Amino acid sequence: MIKGNQKGKRFTARAKPEYDQKMVDIARTARVVSGGRRFSFRVAVVIGNRKGSVAIGLGKSTDTASAIDKAVRAAKKNILKVPLTKNGSIPHEVEAKYASSRIMIKPAQQGRGLVAGSSVRTVLDFAGVKNANAKIFSRSKNKLNNAKAALKALSQLDNKSTR
Repeated sequence: MIKGNQKGKRFTARAKPEYDQKMVDIARTARVVSGGRRFSFRVAVVIGNRKGSVAIGLGKSTDTASAIDKAVRAAKKNILKVPLTKNGSIPHEVEAKYASSRIMIKPAQQGRGLVAGSSVRTVLDFAGVKNANAKIFSRSKNKLNNAKAALKALSQLDNKSTR
């Protein structure tokens, strides 16, 4: 039975967004003013289409929702294209260091899957890498720096080296 306000309304499915997104890190920061502490949030987001495009964005705001929006907008400005092989792996082994984070990513054979931890797994997954091994060598547990190191490693892959 249709009630008064719902008569004639049509519900359409929401369009799927261009990029998938996942929040990698969130931090509440504070600055001290005369009235007390003012809190704000810093959010790190990884976006990707799982077909070879991936990016990391940082957003800061007084509430988390607008910080996430800012991070997604920032990420869309510097998207990295990752060359993938036919079996969903990377063309060759790469290593990178960002701040104190050291990352190594190696191609894996078909059916091995994505063997990676922490935020490196998120970056590789959103880039569309399906078969790869990744190792974090740093003692740092900083998720943002580990994700940026993974992005730096993927940027070392050139588009000419795909098989």
